[in-house]
Amino acid sequence: MEQKYIRNFCIIAHIDHGKSTLADRFLEETNVIGKGSEVAQLLDSMDLERERGITIKSHAIRMVHNYQGQDYVLNLIDTPGHVDFSYEVSRALASCEGAILLVDASQGIEAQTMSNLYLALDNNLEILPCLNKIDLPKADVEGTQHDLLDILGCDESDIQKVSAKTGTGISELLDAVVQKLPAPKGDTEAPTQALIFDSYFDMYRGVVVLVRLFHGKLQKGDRIKLFSTAREYEIEEIGYLGLKFQPQKELTTGEAGYIIAGIKEVADARVGDTITLSKKPCPHPLPGFMEPKPMVYSGIFPINGEDYEGLVESIAKLKLNDASLIYEKESSAALGYGFRCGFLGMLHLEIVKERMMREYNIPIIATTPSVRFLIELKNGTEIEVHNPIDFPDPSNIESIKEPYMDTEIIVPTDYIGNIMRLAQERRGIQKNMQYIDEKRVALHYEMPLIEIIFDFYDKLKTVSRGYASLDYVFKDFRVSQVVKVDILINGEKVDAMSFICHQDKAHNWGKSVTDTLSDVIPRHMFKIALQASIGAKIIARSTINAMRKDVLAKCYGGDVSRKRKLLEKQKEGKKKMKEIGNVTVPQEAFLAVLKADRD
Repeated sequence: MEQKYIRNFCIIAHIDHGKSTLADRFLEETNVIGKGSEVAQLLDSMDLERERGITIKSHAIRMVHNYQGQDYVLNLIDTPGHVDFSYEVSRALASCEGAILLVDASQGIEAQTMSNLYLALDNNLEILPCLNKIDLPKADVEGTQHDLLDILGCDESDIQKVSAKTGTGISELLDAVVQKLPAPKGDTEAPTQALIFDSYFDMYRGVVVLVRLFHGKLQKGDRIKLFSTAREYEIEEIGYLGLKFQPQKELTTGEAGYIIAGIKEVADARVGDTITLSKKPCPHPLPGFMEPKPMVYSGIFPINGEDYEGLVESIAKLKLNDASLIYEKESSAALGYGFRCGFLGMLHLEIVKERMMREYNIPIIATTPSVRFLIELKNGTEIEVHNPIDFPDPSNIESIKEPYMDTEIIVPTDYIGNIMRLAQERRGIQKNMQYIDEKRVALHYEMPLIEIIFDFYDKLKTVSRGYASLDYVFKDFRVSQVVKVDILINGEKVDAMSFICHQDKAHNWGKSVTDTLSDVIPRHMFKIALQASIGAKIIARSTINAMRKDVLAKCYGGDVSRKRKLLEKQKEGKKKMKEIGNVTVPQEAFLAVLKADRD
């Protein structure tokens, strides 16, 4: 296929603005699937994606659209919308020349719409604005169109109007993709350069690599070389990305497709790597994507110790499928062997936990999330800590820096007061306020990441009745008064429950955790002290009272000294039991700590 008849594009939007539904209509319009197909959100292949109504993995599919008698190949790469998966979005954008900016006409432009738009503009993509859900009774088509004109500076005729649910305007939108989005501009005769934009593990065929060719061509039987590892493989199968793989003899410049080359090692097919030919390699790799930057760190441990080997294997496979997951081995006195993992955000952590259970049948437990701190010691060295266990002795610390984020909250004007109060409680520093229109305002804050990761998003939705949208990007590290809080059960430190927070919030957070634990840990025959401490100083305490056996039940009267003697004997017994007794901490206690209120 000639390059001028190829269009590589993606759809960028906020969560729940209709990306996956629009992709379904595209597939129907181009006869990839039949009209009224039973499976909705076809490109969302995971059950988890369909249940939550979000896209987690980016997907790619090839369609053929006839425009003015000529067939055009459209390679659509579906992208996620949630802030935690912006890395997936960046990979999709690097493989495209154009993007459909999809905006829900009933909700208007939201924070992550803007974030993804800026990502697309940074990649020099041609933007095709499109309003979705125009059929809804509460759709404000005129108002949303006006906002788009202000932001993009385009003409009113450039904005497409569709309803992905009913199929209105889909054919016209596909025509606009052909007319307004540019064709690839690669050199067919230049040394081969192909970008890996996705990859996953197949039980029978090894690693399947999805590529976009920028220059040259690849054929079945070619010997290829991966830039990052310098390893060489022979292409066993190559082809297009339909609903099922469509094997071909070759892929040429501008096309997107898949390669199966007997790659057995999970780590060899690094997403963002460049593929070239062994005989005639290209001199430089493609710029690829930005490296994933973990924002949240948490320990992941198998609930059953015998599942550890399975966890090692499955997390390696999951890493191939999710390039933004970072992990290293870790051990805990309370939970045994596991991994310290870096995630893009709390939703990313939830999704990984859920996928572990569903895809690999390994029930896991995650420790209290933490972020990355830079600690300067008194001897002048600077260390990076993202695990409370590694926190140095406070007497050796000169200063601690914590990550701050540039945070944008878009909210209706009715809820400005609620949002400001919440942001101040979370140590937010307000930078400015911009009115988008008469009904909505964008608030910009600089906020510590540790305050965002626990339940800020949930609280934001609560105080705004679901209308607020959030986006945040890393800004810098700043000196802060943060402390490590240890949780002690019966005087014993439980490393998996330790957390790091701001000094002013240590008491409230510690008390919240001990109170939560007192509700979850069952009563024993002796009194159990639950304490939160900073170093040797106890800052909060809750107590689980002992189960009391009625030793006086057999006394039917008699002298009071007899009763006292029995009670003293019981007291001595409990004291001895406390000395030798271990507290049984159920797995639910570790989960309860994660859900403890952090206000």
